[in-house]
Amino acid sequence: MATPKPQRTPEEIEDIILRKIFLVTLRENPENPSSSDPRVVYLEMTAAEMLSEGKSLLLSRDLMERVLIDRLSGEFPNSEPPFNYLIGCYKRAHEEIKKISNMKDKTLRSEMESAAKQAKKLAVSYARIHLGNPDLFSNGNLRDSNPKAGSSVSSSSPLFPLLFAEVSNGVMLGGFGGNDFGSGVDCPPGFLEEFFKDSDFDTLDPILKGLYEDLRGSVLKVSALGNFQQPLRALSYLVKLPVGAKSLVNHPWWIPKGVYLNGRVIEMTSILGPFFHVSALPDHTIFKSQPDVGQQCFSDASTRRAADLLSSFTTIKTLMNTLYNDLADVLLCLLRIPETRDSVLEYLAEVINKNASRAHLQVDPISCASSGMFVNLSAVMLRLAEPFLDANLTKRDKIDPAYVFNSIRLDLRGLTALHATSEEVAEWIDKVNPVKTDGSGLNRDGESGLRQMQEASSSGSALNVKPTQSSGEKAKYPFICECFFMTARVLNLGLLKAFSDFKHLVQDISRSEDTLDTLKAMQGQTPSPQLELEISRLEKEIELYSQEKFCYEAQILRDVVLIQRALSFYRLMVVWLVGLVGGFKMPLPSKCPMEFASMPEHFVEDAMELLIFASRIPKALDGVILDDFMNFIIMFMASPQFIKNPYLRAKMVEVLNCWMPRRSGSSATSTLFEGHQLSLEYLVRNLLKLYVDIEFTGSHTQFYDKFNIRHNIAELLEYLWQVPSHRNAWKQIAKEEEKGVYLNFLNFLINDSIYLLDESLNKILELKELEAEMSNTAEWERRPAQERQERTRLFHSQENIIRIDMKLANEDVSMLAFTSEQITAPFLLPEMVERVANMLNYFLLQLVGPQRKSLTLKDPEKYEFRPKELLKQIVRIYVHLAKGDAKNIFPAAISSDGRSYNEQLFSAAADVLRRIGEDGRIIQDFIELGAKAKAAASEAMDTEAALGDIPDEFLDPIQYTLMKDPVILPSSRITLDRPVIQRHLLSDSTDPFNRSHLTAEMLIPNTELKARIEEFIRSQELKRHGEGLNMQSSKGTIQPTSGEMLID
Repeated sequence: MATPKPQRTPEEIEDIILRKIFLVTLRENPENPSSSDPRVVYLEMTAAEMLSEGKSLLLSRDLMERVLIDRLSGEFPNSEPPFNYLIGCYKRAHEEIKKISNMKDKTLRSEMESAAKQAKKLAVSYARIHLGNPDLFSNGNLRDSNPKAGSSVSSSSPLFPLLFAEVSNGVMLGGFGGNDFGSGVDCPPGFLEEFFKDSDFDTLDPILKGLYEDLRGSVLKVSALGNFQQPLRALSYLVKLPVGAKSLVNHPWWIPKGVYLNGRVIEMTSILGPFFHVSALPDHTIFKSQPDVGQQCFSDASTRRAADLLSSFTTIKTLMNTLYNDLADVLLCLLRIPETRDSVLEYLAEVINKNASRAHLQVDPISCASSGMFVNLSAVMLRLAEPFLDANLTKRDKIDPAYVFNSIRLDLRGLTALHATSEEVAEWIDKVNPVKTDGSGLNRDGESGLRQMQEASSSGSALNVKPTQSSGEKAKYPFICECFFMTARVLNLGLLKAFSDFKHLVQDISRSEDTLDTLKAMQGQTPSPQLELEISRLEKEIELYSQEKFCYEAQILRDVVLIQRALSFYRLMVVWLVGLVGGFKMPLPSKCPMEFASMPEHFVEDAMELLIFASRIPKALDGVILDDFMNFIIMFMASPQFIKNPYLRAKMVEVLNCWMPRRSGSSATSTLFEGHQLSLEYLVRNLLKLYVDIEFTGSHTQFYDKFNIRHNIAELLEYLWQVPSHRNAWKQIAKEEEKGVYLNFLNFLINDSIYLLDESLNKILELKELEAEMSNTAEWERRPAQERQERTRLFHSQENIIRIDMKLANEDVSMLAFTSEQITAPFLLPEMVERVANMLNYFLLQLVGPQRKSLTLKDPEKYEFRPKELLKQIVRIYVHLAKGDAKNIFPAAISSDGRSYNEQLFSAAADVLRRIGEDGRIIQDFIELGAKAKAAASEAMDTEAALGDIPDEFLDPIQYTLMKDPVILPSSRITLDRPVIQRHLLSDSTDPFNRSHLTAEMLIPNTELKARIEEFIRSQELKRHGEGLNMQSSKGTIQPTSGEMLID
């Protein structure tokens, strides 16, 4: 019969469990040493001490800590490093607890669970002590004893692999070569939670600071294709711990300090900076991240399958959105904790302030953070702003314009304002709140005074509010207010700057491709090694440019959600700005409120740039509410007293141009023009006004700029003319403003038409000369290679100029043609009719005169030169004006043109019109107008002969024609004919003799001279009439005599 197995006591069971957990023994087992675990350490000294104290050699809860300290302090062969050992203890304790749960004896189970849990807690506690004091125990090397092969992390903290293992579930590494930092390591369940729980800040702070530094280092120069996700998840894990959040914002590298601190230094050295640097966008070579996104995804893109490119686009977009979401989570965690919120805002403000020069056209990559960082920050800030971007924008009242002047964090005061100068802003603030300032002229705490000012101006009451005295405290603003202004600044320096960089990159590619085509053409004619080298260099440059272009497309253009979030933000921006002037209503207040005038100009410019960019991206405008943008544009595009910069107002027209139904690919824009109330009332009026205002922009390039801006306006006006409601509004404006804005519009339209057509025709003659040179092969080949290159470049340059100028000229003539059909009165005003006639005569002379054959081109369509269509439109303008000429003054205006008028041009033009199939009725009307002009010319000659020698004082000093309505210029006191000076004032509001300011209302009628001129004309007519009577009477006397003689 077998001997029953002796029952173990609870003390013995506890001893067995604790020995398994701590891998120690107090009893030497010389009988069978191989049967025990080789990792088990015999604590000989500890056993001897216990025996001397009269204690049994059984491990217990009371001895647990003593045994652990002895195990950690001693030096044993083949023993693990302290941290690895403690992790093992925790794991083994965890496993033992699972086994203990199967014990049937409840009391024993409870006792053993308590012992194992205490062992776990002790392992965590000593792991914490060890990491905080690595030299406390022997073999105190903190470095992981088994680092992962090929790992880029050389961390001093063995917590690293555990942290990565903890957060790695569900992380997509992209498959592009990113390192998996947690591979092969298991984090015992609950260890990290226990590690960071129930301990004081001072113990954990140095451990956490080290972890943050290592996390930062693990993503330094990592691109979107590298492994940024594990470090970012680890960061997110740590900041969700209250102690972790506090430790992060107290880290010396949270906001680095130093004399040489700039935007790039913050990006590379702050804890969060390298996380924000992770990107697909190109960066300066020194800071380039790996793996190279352009090289890996988009090299030789022209030969890749579309599906491969699409796959790369999708992968990068997905990876970047993972980055945006996780970074936003990190910031939100910190913002939700009152103690860390200010630190986050301080960090964001420092990043923005130190990178203000990113707004410049040329950005220094050494002193400014990368585009990648700021695009990422843009996406993150838009996520932070999302709660106050609801459809009804219910929280916009939290945004205080006073923040621009009073913010203690964000520096907004040096920015160009919408209308006010910095001096006007400073004076206004002093007037509103005359308290002690900080030396910059701006008051430290003017919030309440500004708010009173705002309330007074918006209610229309007089600005007699008594300013509130400063309490000496710094102004406090709600998070929504701070987030709004910070987001606006980040988008300006980030997303909008990236759009601008992308646009310039596309232009660079286009220029390089044009140059490459030219060089290849030259190489085909006259090969040379130098040309071959230049061609090879250009091809490599274009390849790199193309890779960069695809990187921008992958991270930004393909991310429609990012663009739509930005559009939501700028919708809030325009609605809030309109609120500063009293809301969406016209007309605008007579005086611009200073709150509006002093807001940064880029707030509006960025909104317009984003709308233009988004309008060119398929589906980007789908579902976006555009009505508020439309209202804003209509309200301000022709209001220089609210928005001073004419180029900014011109940009608004560019937005509308993108939205025209025939150009926009989105259904969202279809109702904006034809069913929009403000649009129907004010759009045409404001477009005409802007067409006039843009003549003088104040820029040194204003002469050339105006053509591009007017091109956009002309395209829009041509579309609106086809919409009956807008056409009716246009006709009404022409009637109401016949001598106002409409006359000015007409004058500049005619000026531009003459200049552009004249310039185009002259350039055609120059181009033909160059063509002749190049076609003479023998002579051309004898010229030096450099000269041939220069002449070839000039040829292509002339081609481009002709194409652009002819396109603009066609537009202007077309507008004159379709408007003159229904609006003739302004064309026939005394100050305008001769100008119109001279223009038409000049065009007619060029198109059917003796020089017309010199304008023949091999491929006129290539240059937008359509002489037949142009002639038809010119003739239609003649005919339209003749039909509306109730006073019959147009024929005389045509024939009085001494420069271009020739009666034979009308019959020559009629012959051409018949050959090209013009409507017979129009040809007939045109021939009749020619006959009237001929009769008017004959009558004018008779009148001139009758008047004889006209005294000089009766002649206009500019035109040298007889004055009909002489007026005195108030400043120079010179007398001119009224139509002549009024025509001058349409283009230039100055006295032509001394440049002093002059308007039509300031002209002084010279009634005395007018009476003398009229008397002179009467006397000459009477004299002529008398001579005629004398001739008739003498003829009557002589004739009978002659008759009688003949009869005889």
